[in-house]
Amino acid sequence: MINGRYDVIIVGSGPGGGTVALELATTGKSILLIERGGYLRRERDNWDPKAVFVDGKYQAKETWYGPDGEAFHPGLHYVVGGNSKVYGGALFRLRAEDFGELRHADGVSPAWPLGYEVFEPYYTRAEHLFRVRGLRGADPTEPWASAPYAHSPVPHEPRIQELCDGLRRIGHHPFPQPLAILLEEDELGPAPHSACIRCDAYDGFPCMTNGKADAQIICVDPALVHPNVTLLTHAYVERLETDASGRTVTGVHVTRKGEQEVYRADIVVVACGALSSSLLMFRSASEAHPNGLANGSDQVGRNYMRHNNSAFMAVSKTPNATVFQKTMALNDFYLGCDDWDFPLGGIQTLGKSHGEQVRAEALPALLNWFPETPFEELARHSLDFWLMTEDLPNPDNRITLQADGRVVLDMKPSGDEAHRRLKRKLEGLLDAIDAHPHLIERSLYLGKGIPIGGTAHQAGTMRFGTDPATSVLDLDCKAHQLDNLYVADASFFPSIGAVNPTLTIIANALRIADHLKARLGG
Repeated sequence: MINGRYDVIIVGSGPGGGTVALELATTGKSILLIERGGYLRRERDNWDPKAVFVDGKYQAKETWYGPDGEAFHPGLHYVVGGNSKVYGGALFRLRAEDFGELRHADGVSPAWPLGYEVFEPYYTRAEHLFRVRGLRGADPTEPWASAPYAHSPVPHEPRIQELCDGLRRIGHHPFPQPLAILLEEDELGPAPHSACIRCDAYDGFPCMTNGKADAQIICVDPALVHPNVTLLTHAYVERLETDASGRTVTGVHVTRKGEQEVYRADIVVVACGALSSSLLMFRSASEAHPNGLANGSDQVGRNYMRHNNSAFMAVSKTPNATVFQKTMALNDFYLGCDDWDFPLGGIQTLGKSHGEQVRAEALPALLNWFPETPFEELARHSLDFWLMTEDLPNPDNRITLQADGRVVLDMKPSGDEAHRRLKRKLEGLLDAIDAHPHLIERSLYLGKGIPIGGTAHQAGTMRFGTDPATSVLDLDCKAHQLDNLYVADASFFPSIGAVNPTLTIIANALRIADHLKARLGG
């Protein structure tokens, strides 16, 4: 039974799929956007730290397994807008150096087959599309740009401004984080009509006021204004069917409301996220593609990267009255430092700690330091930081689908020494400006102490390149082995750098959309 035919089918409504849908909406071509979940409900629990971080209310409930058989719940969100519904909105460009070969202590980060100059105009378009607020030139590692940010940076609150001033006094270069945020301010703060109200539930929370510039708000909903775009929700794509030659996707098999449906299109774009897109390829194995669709190179699912990440709470003697804390970043150690010849990575401020988070993550040592201090009081005195070090591609870091249907994720992060050094750099900076007595590691961002479950920055499982023997996608992100299958999420990354990957996903989706417009026009 055929349930519909379209010019283009897009699987996944996150930053990649949503951007492609929006860009193709004006072509007049019939477009079907398929999403595994539904709209994330706007409710009080959106801003409840216990519901979001401790209970994982909005996280996928499925179970995956590590290589040792240990079960975990991946940090995935099946909703319209994808993981961007709970992202922190930090939209950084990869550094120009990230597109070339970059030597690390653990090995070499490979060069991309296309340089920064190819992506630059799309970065600019992506920043404007997602309403990024930032300050060009404030970060000394920032690559060249053809245009300024369209919107001024989100101002620091007094405690974070004090932190920035202190870092500058000792010779460092803190800068405003580039944030995707729907904020309009006047002299008193957020304007009465501003979607964002600068609350303390931005970073990692769904936004109850739709003030976060996520893929649903920026891409999907505007695309649906066009009558040629259709959104199918609560629709799980079981597999992609091909013709006998294996060169053309001829059917998208969907389970929806317990029923089996089949949709067809001239072009299929997969944008489920690097891990889920690979699983779809494995589920689509056939006689023509026995190891999984588009997997003649045996590279599907391999080279998984996600950054070496950690969150730290610096408990200061000085109370921190900051509400919207995620406004500062520091990349002075991104490419190296005076006592280390290799890249370390970046430092960012996080959303403010909440008492429930501190309670859930408290270590015995923490209780020994502050035995009489309530968790809420610890949070009130905290400065919160996110440290990010590059994770190198490794073919043995991979996701696989077992014969019994179990999903296995094998992940051995790289960059441990660089990450430890980056933490020591942060400690040294805070000591130098007398900002804290104790730096305490947090774990909820990495999946309640199960590091392999932290999948927020997933990338690299279907890298692009010119050689079909060593890559899955060509330079247009079309599968080498198929004529009408494209991938528009972070699967294509040959390396991940040490900045949040979402802006690069959006920029590449714009690049793919331009290619598809030309193809559809022909």
